[in-house]
Formats: sequence, structure tokens, C-alpha cells
Amino acid sequence: MKGAVAAMLAVVRAVAETDTTPAVPLGFVFSSDEETSGGETLRDGLDTFPSSPSACLIGEMTGTSARPSVAVADKGSIWLTLAATGEGAHGSWPMLGANAIDRLYDTADSLRSELQAVEFDLHPAVERILTESVAYYAPTVGEDAARSMLQHPTVNLGTMHGGEAVNSVPTAATADIDIRLTASVPTASVLERIRAFVAERQGVEIQSTDWSEGTYEPLGRPLVEAVQTVSEAVTGERTFARSATGGGDAKALRNDGLSTVEFALGTETAHAVNERTTRQAICQTAQISAHLPAEFDSSSTEA
Repeated sequence: MKGAVAAMLAVVRAVAETDTTPAVPLGFVFSSDEETSGGETLRDGLDTFPSSPSACLIGEMTGTSARPSVAVADKGSIWLTLAATGEGAHGSWPMLGANAIDRLYDTADSLRSELQAVEFDLHPAVERILTESVAYYAPTVGEDAARSMLQHPTVNLGTMHGGEAVNSVPTAATADIDIRLTASVPTASVLERIRAFVAERQGVEIQSTDWSEGTYEPLGRPLVEAVQTVSEAVTGERTFARSATGGGDAKALRNDGLSTVEFALGTETAHAVNERTTRQAICQTAQISAHLPAEFDSSSTEA
């Protein structure tokens, strides 16, 4: 994100120093709570503008200079905490107890199999995005895995806690599970399926849930086409319009009726220990951001 911030500040400076009047009014908001599913900082920033914006570009790193893309959809999510109880016993006599960790892991593993067998019925507009997305992700994970990631839920067992000592049967355990759903899939219906599944498991219950609906910007919208046109002119490469694998502030803005995409050039190191960008990526992101207002104005007029 620091690379995208640098690119945006370069645009602000260029506009100020050249006394340029952009084709459309520009506003910039810098927030820090996206990773914690906040969104309020961004909304508060938008509220300071003299008029409501018609579109928003979030500077999320979405591709490289050699393989650029614009994220036009975010996944829905279910963050689920499961809690299990058991019956204590000495570790040398496990058959006399009921292992809470075993119960919990068996439930989590079975739930993963249950959900990954679900095939989504996607909105036609999202089906078009899926085709672009598979083409974008296939070189990294393979076409089958890329398609499965978008046509079925992804399920990740993120944390598990339980037990007091190696020589005792644990009486309590908790686990956090991250479930992602492609845009247009009703999260509430999947959550009800999860509730029904867990209700059938002995000694396991849902302790808490946090969930959101996925959102998308249809292909062909002025903002999407403007970003693709300018990106391809600057990089000389096809710019894919694809779904993100996770979700961020774009969901909150689209739900507020604001046309929103995520775009910035960088490297394939997001969330890695050596996350980084390049000078070329920053410079090209700045070029694209500087030319975007005029292209967006032209695309909106034509639309």
C-alpha cells in the first residue's frame, strides 16, 4: 500500500505544481483500518468532501507491470469460531475420556469437505468476471484450481487452541475458520447451512460469527473500462478484470452505491515476509492514476 500511496501523492504534487484542472474533481483518502475490516475511517474521509464522489479507485496491489489486473469483485466472508467440550481423563487412558480437540478437528475437517462440495450458482455478470479471473490466476495455481477457488467456497482452519497438558485428555478447545464466497453468493444461506451442520455434531457449537456479502462491479462499467484502457496504454500489457481472492473496503463502498475498483501495480509478494514493490511499478501506477480522470470522464460521457 505504501507504493500506491506514493503514486497517489505524486499525482497530487503534479496537479498542484502544474496548476492543472483535472477532468473530474479528485479527492484522496488515506485510511489504516482496512486489514481489520474497519471501513469507518474511509467513510469519514469521504464525508469531508464538498460533494459525494461518483467513483473510487482503491490502491490495492492487484498485479505487476508485466501482468496487470484490476480487481472488480470482492469475496464474501464468514469468520467462524467453533467451541468444543469433552470429558477429562489421564493421557494414558484416553478411552475413558472424550477429547475436545479431536471432536473439534473432526468437525472442522468434515465442515470443510461439506462446504467445498457446494457449487455456486453465480449471477451472469459474475460469471463473466469468473472467466477473466480464471485466465488471470491459472498461470499461478493452474486452471482447475483457479476455477474451483471461484466456483466453490474456500475454507481455511486458521487457529486452534485447547488442552492443558500433553498427558491429559483436553476438555475444551476452540478453532477459527475462514470461509470465502464468490460475489453474488448469498452469505446468509451458506451460514444457515453451517449452523445446521454444526448442530448435528456432539459437543461442538458455534461460539461466534462475523460475516459479509461479496460485491462486484460489472464489466463494461465506465470505471472498469477506464482503468483497463489507461493501464494497457501505460504498461503495454493486457489488464485483466478479475475477482479478488479476499475482500476489503471496496465492499463497503459498493454497498453504499459507489462504483469502486482496486488497482495498483507492484509485485507478487502481498502479505509475504518480504512484501515489496518496485520503482517501475510506483512510477507506472502514478502515470495511470494521473491519466485516469480524463479517461473516466470520457468513458462516463460515452456511457
